[in-house]
Amino acid sequence: MTDADPLALEEQVCFALAVASRAVVAAYRPVLEPLNLTHPQYLVMLAMWQHECLGVKDLSRLLYLDPGTLSPLVKRLERAGLLVRDRAPNDERALAITLTPEGRALRERALAVPGTMLERLGMSRDDLGEANRFLHELIESATAVPA
Repeated sequence: MTDADPLALEEQVCFALAVASRAVVAAYRPVLEPLNLTHPQYLVMLAMWQHECLGVKDLSRLLYLDPGTLSPLVKRLERAGLLVRDRAPNDERALAITLTPEGRALRERALAVPGTMLERLGMSRDDLGEANRFLHELIESATAVPA
């Protein structure tokens, strides 16, 4: 038996994560279309449904997105009537993002997404929970590595 080639494509965690990410996002697409949300917009809305009102910096940190990437997503969601951007009451230099009544109402329709995705992926809640825990550990490890 020979040792695996350390540079073989199938041995690379980065390759498996990239392919898994594209596949999972593609599986979400038809589920999110009736909500008129893209996957990145869905992630923004998940954070907003959890927190109701967030500063741009806080939302950026939660989603691991730089503000330059986040800004167009928030603007599109604002044009769709789901969010409002306004000056933060405690710091006029900062922007606060708040859900609109339409944004809050969309949450009710989105409640079906997790169950639908479990079915689409053919995984149990336990399996998906274990994968999620592992991925969060990987994120923590990877973000702790100095640049």
